[in-house]
Amino acid sequence: MICLAGIAFEISKFAEIKTQTMYTGLKHLHSFMPYLLLTVLILALIKSFVAYRNNQPHTEAHRKNGLIVLILAHLQFVTGCVLYFISPISTTGLNDMGAAMKDSTLRLYALEHPLMMILAIVFITMAYSKSKKDIADSLKHKVKWVYYLIALILILSRIPWSVWP
Repeated sequence: MICLAGIAFEISKFAEIKTQTMYTGLKHLHSFMPYLLLTVLILALIKSFVAYRNNQPHTEAHRKNGLIVLILAHLQFVTGCVLYFISPISTTGLNDMGAAMKDSTLRLYALEHPLMMILAIVFITMAYSKSKKDIADSLKHKVKWVYYLIALILILSRIPWSVWP
């Protein structure tokens, strides 16, 4: 009996170490990927705006650029979703939502940041989806740069700047 209890304790200790390592790795990934996402998003926004202003055709390169933005945004979202449910900060806010609304840091992590990022990803997804439709090329570029701009504003408004490396 004592031997089994010791083994169970060691297994739980090992699982805790693995979970902490996974949390740290996901946290670093979630902190690094926005640099890449913001860079690609800004470049796609500029490229779409210039193409709209110059009345350029919507090419395969424009489509692939939008796809890269879409993929990066969704990868960031999945990483954020996992962190949302294992992070001590957000789980504290989720456990007592009333207290979280009174504390600006908890409110940011439990409500504001996730909500704004979901809305930004919705706009990025809509931009990609609408640019695949059979509409005029100038309208495709207009939709993309306007939706990308809205997404960029939403993202920049709720990045936790004080802890972002």
